[in-house]
Amino acid sequence: MTGDHHGEGRRPHDNPTADDGGADAAHHDSKDGKRRHPVRAFLRESAIVVVSALILSLVIKTFLAQAFFIPSVSMEPTLMVGDRLVVNKLAPQVMDLERGDVVVFLDPGGWLDTEPHELNAAEQVLTWIGLLPEHADEHVIKRVVGTGGDHVTCCTDEGLIAVNGEPITEPYVVPGAEPSERTFDVMVPEDHLFVLGDNRPRSGDSRAHPDAVGGGFVPVRNVVGRAFVITWPLDRIEWLSNPTDTFTDVPDS
Repeated sequence: MTGDHHGEGRRPHDNPTADDGGADAAHHDSKDGKRRHPVRAFLRESAIVVVSALILSLVIKTFLAQAFFIPSVSMEPTLMVGDRLVVNKLAPQVMDLERGDVVVFLDPGGWLDTEPHELNAAEQVLTWIGLLPEHADEHVIKRVVGTGGDHVTCCTDEGLIAVNGEPITEPYVVPGAEPSERTFDVMVPEDHLFVLGDNRPRSGDSRAHPDAVGGGFVPVRNVVGRAFVITWPLDRIEWLSNPTDTFTDVPDS
C-alpha cells in the first residue's frame, strides 16, 4: 500500500531533473538573446545616425551652406591660400547681396585658366555630400563693389574708387596697394555685380575681363553664396563681416 501510494502520488511531469534542465536551457537562451540584442540595436542605431548625418549634410550643402577651399592669393589679406570657408547659400536666393559682400560664384566664362583639381572617388563622394570643401575649379571668390545700376569709376583725384560719385575708403585692400592700377568707368547692368579682389595687383576680377562673357560683370544667378566664416586653419577662424562703413555714404543707383 505504501508503494502504491507513492506511485499514485508521482506524476510524469513532476520529474525535478527534467524541470531543472528546461529552466537552465531557457535561461541560457534568454542570456544569449540579451547578449545579441544590444549589438543589433547598436548597429541599427549607428546606421540610422550615419545615414541621417549624410542626408542632413547633403541638404545643408544644397540649400543652406557650402564649404570652399581658397587656392590663390587674389583675396589676401582677407583670405589666405589654404583657408577653408563656408558660404551662406540663402544669398542671393533669399537674402539680398550688398556692396562689400565676399561672394563665391561660377565662372561667367573665361575667368579661370587653372588646371582642374583631380579628385579620387572617395573625395568626389565626400565633396558631393558636403563633407569636403569645393576646390575653385569652376568657382571664383571676390568682393562686391558695385551692384545692378551702380556707376563705378576709378580713380578720383585722391586715387580712390568711386561708386555713384561717392569715393570709398577700402580697409580690406592688401596693404601698400592702390585701389586699382588701371582706370575704368562702368555702369553695372541690372542683376549683375562688379567684383574686385582684395589683393588688387594680383586679382583677375571684373577689371581684367572686359572682353569675356558678360563684359566682366557677374550675373547674380551665378552666385553660389556669400562667404561668412573662415573655419580652417584654427588660428584663422573668424566671421567675415561686411565693411558697411565703406559704403555707408554711397547713394542709391
